[in-house]
Amino acid sequence: MAVKILIKRKVAADKASQLKELVMQLRSLSMKQPGYVSGESLKNVDRQNEYLVISTWDSLSAWKAWQSSKERRRFRIKLTPCWDRKQSTTSMSTVRN
Repeated sequence: MAVKILIKRKVAADKASQLKELVMQLRSLSMKQPGYVSGESLKNVDRQNEYLVISTWDSLSAWKAWQSSKERRRFRIKLTPCWDRKQSTTSMSTVRN
């Protein structure tokens, strides 16, 4: 079953351009991972320092494999200084009748 992963971050004002570059690099790496389907990055129009990344994976196990990979953890270390607060991550699946 496909899952959508929502990652919400609040970014320090002076780190927005750095975060944008790192997120694009991370997306490029994500696209090469088994089970990756699609992704997009969104910026809150009312709160300019709030970002939402939505990625779709063909299974929760594919996401978890990427989430726990050494490559992604190395990128997370680069991203952490850009955050104003802790990020939140949510996994969602489609509601079926």
